[in-house]
Amino acid sequence: MISIIPRISRSVSLVSCRYYSSSISYGQTRPFTQNDSTYLGDALSTDGSIETVKLKFERHSPPQHNSETDQKSPLLILHGLFGSKTNTRTVAKQLASQLQRNIYCLDLRNFGESPHINRLDYPSLAADVERFIDEAQFPAKPILVGHSMGAKTVMAVALRRPDLPKMIVSVDNAPVDLTGSSGSNFGKYVNQLRLALEKYKYTSIKDVDKELAKVESNMVVRQFLMTNLNRGKKDDIITSKIPLDIIGNSIASGNIAAWPFDSNLVRWSRGPALFIRGTKSKYVPDDIIPDVGRYFPDFEIRDVEAGHWVISENPEKFKEVLVEFIERKEDEEDELLF
Repeated sequence: MISIIPRISRSVSLVSCRYYSSSISYGQTRPFTQNDSTYLGDALSTDGSIETVKLKFERHSPPQHNSETDQKSPLLILHGLFGSKTNTRTVAKQLASQLQRNIYCLDLRNFGESPHINRLDYPSLAADVERFIDEAQFPAKPILVGHSMGAKTVMAVALRRPDLPKMIVSVDNAPVDLTGSSGSNFGKYVNQLRLALEKYKYTSIKDVDKELAKVESNMVVRQFLMTNLNRGKKDDIITSKIPLDIIGNSIASGNIAAWPFDSNLVRWSRGPALFIRGTKSKYVPDDIIPDVGRYFPDFEIRDVEAGHWVISENPEKFKEVLVEFIERKEDEEDELLF
């Protein structure tokens, strides 16, 4: 019998801790079988054939750091498109104190201070993170938290290397292919930045801002985008810290919007998954919730009053939801042990 997926109120109260969990049948889902996955290319390849880079990172520890802190599952936070490890620095320091564990903020390939490399898609982004975890040799499995592009990277790691994460948290993104959707300005941002820096060679950040304003009216978003620029000294031509050509090509080819996996071949059921949505965002509509369940059967969805930039727009509620989820799941795990 097919269960009807109920509509979910976008005004879910965080005070009452209402949430949507996976105690629902997904109806006509085909039986899970690990069939031939060659048509996925190297999306699931973990044999070292994907060239990786060593990621730059920041580690934030609680004020009372001790050996017990190091034994807890660390949090790894992955930024979204045009972001970097500095975006979540304040939140990471607060989470380190609240959760009494180490928090690692990573720069993904082609962003922040991490190396530039031509390939930019989810298999390669995930492979870098897998390398980081393998080389870190954490005493406990990490909890992976990602926003937007970082969210899909977190999900990709879980599907490619199901043994690595303890939990995953996806912030305002879902395991679906969005290449056919419209409304994203990311490609326009790249175009305007390249015009400003490469064609007009502006020396004033105000001129760059005016160029971006032609496609983005929100000043906060423009300021965020311009954190990727080297301003230099007075009269120096402004340059980009990130490879706009590589990023632009990846956006144009659909790699950032894509989802190169198939739930009939792979899913992650070794731990809990939390999906945090912005109530004003369109990235995780109710009608794709069944897709979430097909890839991540043990999942919950929470709504936070925010747009797509959930962590920066409503950091307090984001932390509240995240901390409650982690502490509850770890308490449940402890109860099973005893």
